[in-house]
Amino acid sequence: MAFENLFQSADWKQEKHVPVLEGPEVVKKGEVAVFRVTVGKEIPHPNTTEHHIRWIELYFAPEGEKFPYQLGRVEFTAHGESVAGANQGPAHTEPQALFAVKLDRSGVLYATSYCNIHGLWRSEKAITIE
Repeated sequence: MAFENLFQSADWKQEKHVPVLEGPEVVKKGEVAVFRVTVGKEIPHPNTTEHHIRWIELYFAPEGEKFPYQLGRVEFTAHGESVAGANQGPAHTEPQALFAVKLDRSGVLYATSYCNIHGLWRSEKAITIE
């Protein structure tokens, strides 16, 4: 199977695993733009020891270039684990991340996420530079 076929995508309003990419579609060249990526925005994703989102990544593919740039990665490492047992721990991280970036060219943002049970997910957003 080709690597790109490992990524799943769907309508985030009906599928809790899809990373929701929010932010402006048009940004000014060289100015900071903030993008939020959330998994489970409409339908909450479980955040348990057994079933959780492990990480979110954001990539930018500028027009006219062959390869994308990784803008950032956020790992979520507390899912209720504890020496007392699964889901007995005092901390749970939620799958949400903010990315502040400066872009000089139009292109496409790709948000990816990983669920420890249901694998890789992605979404995308076209960005225009003015």
